[in-house]
Amino acid sequence: MLPMLARGTAIALAIVALVSPHRARAQDYPNRTVRIIVPQPPGGGTDTIARLVADRLGAQLGQSFIVENRTGAGTLVGTQVAAQAEPDGYTLLLGLNGNMAVNPSLYAHLSYDPIADFTPVAMLTSYPFLVVVNKDFPAASIGDLIKQGKATGTAAIDYASAGNGTGQQLAMELFKMMTGTHFTHVPYRGAQPAYVDVISGRVPVFFDNISTAIGQVNGGKVRALAITTRERSQVLPDLPTVAEAGVPGYEYDTWFGLWAPKNTPRTIIEKLHAEVGKALADPNVQNNIKTVGGKSSAMALADIEPFVQAEIAKWAKVVKQAGITLD
Repeated sequence: MLPMLARGTAIALAIVALVSPHRARAQDYPNRTVRIIVPQPPGGGTDTIARLVADRLGAQLGQSFIVENRTGAGTLVGTQVAAQAEPDGYTLLLGLNGNMAVNPSLYAHLSYDPIADFTPVAMLTSYPFLVVVNKDFPAASIGDLIKQGKATGTAAIDYASAGNGTGQQLAMELFKMMTGTHFTHVPYRGAQPAYVDVISGRVPVFFDNISTAIGQVNGGKVRALAITTRERSQVLPDLPTVAEAGVPGYEYDTWFGLWAPKNTPRTIIEKLHAEVGKALADPNVQNNIKTVGGKSSAMALADIEPFVQAEIAKWAKVVKQAGITLD
C-alpha cells in the first residue's frame, strides 16, 4: 500500500510540475543575469533611470541586472532586439514615448509592434518639458507666445528641436494644433546644439526636457514660460503649467517604463512589477528622480497597456497633422 501511495504522490507532483512551469520559474527567478536593453546611448536620461532601477533590482533580487545600450536607427535597433528575445524574463526593454507610442506613426514599416510584441512590466518615471525662450524674446507668458504665433502667419517664428520626430518637436506641434498658432520647425542634432541658437536668439523658442532645460534657466541663459505637465513641478513651483496659462487640456511629458517580450510568464511579470515598486520607493532613487524634476510612477500593471494605446492614438493625430515622417 505504501509503495503505491508513494508512486501516486510522485505522479501527482510530476503533473503539478508539468501544469505549473511558470510558477516554478517565477519562484526561482532570477537565477542568472538579467539584461535591460536601452535603445539609446549611455549618459542620457533614458540610460540614467535604467541604471538606477537596475542597481536596486540587483540588490533586491540577489542577481545582476545589467544595462545594455543597443543603439542604431534612433530607438529601432534596440527595441527590435528586445522584441525578438526569448520571453523568459531575462531580457527587458527600457521603453519610452518615442519607441512605444510615437514610432508607430512615424514609420510606415515599423519592425516591431509595441502592443503585439511586448508585455508591460512597470512604469518608472516621467519628466516634464519646459517652454523656454531667448531671454530677449518679446513674450513673458504662454498667452504672449500664442499672440506671437497667431500674428506672424506665414512668416512664422522659428522653434528649435533636438531632431525630426523627437519629443521637442512633438511637444510644440501639439501646442500648435491646440492653439492654432504658426511656428517653423528647425531641427538640430540634439538639445545642446539647439541651445546655442536659442541663447543667441537665432531660433528663439524651444520646448525641452526639464533635465537639460533647468540648467539653462537657472543660469539665466533662457527664460521659462511654463511647464508642460498637468501639475506644477516641485523644482519650479512658481512656474505655471501650459494648461493653466491658457491652453486647457495641454499635457506633455517624457515617460519611461520596463517591458518584456510577449509571452513572458505572467508570474515573472508580476514579481518584477512588485520589485520595481520597491526600487522606486528607495530614497536614493527618489532623490535622483526628483533632483532633475522627475516623478516616479505608481501606475497599476493593468493600466499600462491602455495608457500606451491612448498615447499611440494621441500622437498619431499630431504626427499626421504635422506631416512628420521618418521612413
